Amino acid sequence: MEDKTAALLTEQLRHANTQLQARIRTLEAQLAHQQAMNDQRLGALEEQMRDHETRIRSATEGVTQFKLFSGLASGGSGLMSLVALLKAFLGG
Repeated sequence: MEDKTAALLTEQLRHANTQLQARIRTLEAQLAHQQAMNDQRLGALEEQMRDHETRIRSATEGVTQFKLFSGLASGGSGLMSLVALLKAFLGG
């Protein structure tokens, strides 16, 4: 009887070992999948951050150019007003 009990116990341990190995493989696959998803999400966030920085730089550059041109236009308008005033004052 002890041989049958030992054989049964051995078979039960092998079965438990097989189940544990299968569970470990499943967990490793899930972990690899989760890591791939995290890498993809991180890549997308980094790309959005770079795009956001590019947009901010572009907007800042546009505002700076507008300020420059509006300042030049205002200065030109002021200069023309001064010329007209001098012309009117000097009787031209």
